[in-house]
Order: sequence, then C-alpha cells, then structure tokens
Amino acid sequence: QVQPVASGGGSVQAGGSLRLNCTTSQYTDGYYCLGWLRHAPGNAREGVAMIDQSGSTQVAESVKDRFTTSQANDKNTLYLQMNNLQPEDSAMYYCWADWGHCPSDVALLQYLTAWGQGTQVSVSS
Repeated sequence: QVQPVASGGGSVQAGGSLRLNCTTSQYTDGYYCLGWLRHAPGNAREGVAMIDQSGSTQVAESVKDRFTTSQANDKNTLYLQMNNLQPEDSAMYYCWADWGHCPSDVALLQYLTAWGQGTQVSVSS
C-alpha cells in the first residue's frame, strides 16, 4: 500500500508555527486511521499524533499542548498544526494511513514499518 507523502515542512525560529499536510483522498469513508511520526537523527522514532474516521485524535504527551491533527472537511487532506515550535521538534515528519482501527496508543506508531516520503522540520533557537 502506497503511503501518503508529507509536505509543508521548513525552517522556523523557536516559537514559530508550521502546518504539515498529506493527501488522504483514499480515506474518506469506512474505518481508517491516519497518523504522524517523526524521526530525528540519533533519536528513536516517535509517534506524534493520530486521528480516526470519527475525528477522534490522540496526541503524544510531549507535544499535546502545541500540536493538533485534523482532517479537512472533505477529508482529502490530513493536517498537523504545530505551534510554539522548539528546537527539539526538529525532525523528519512522516504521515501514515491505513484501514481499520487506530493503535491503542499513539506511541505504537513508532513500530510501523511503512511510511511515505517525509518532510523536514528545522527549528532554530
């Protein structure tokens, strides 16, 4: 299954915001889960956020006060809104999509093996 391609990354200063996107036009009906993962060199992969077909979301504790995920009204696009970015948020960000229920915990996204092309987020202090 081809995974969505993430876009919208860039370089910002600490305190700035970015919104990442990926196309999810296949996932507009039925049971599905969409998620975001990030990976910085030298660090373990980290599940960041996920959302299911009902709009129910789960966001990692490390970013829950700053990041939100949502699907566009037409459900063609998945978003990750990132506010008050910090240098530790610098990483490659990936989105993921699959049919069925979401994992029980967003942290479990790190164990998934199929991810699409990511987008780089760099935050300077």
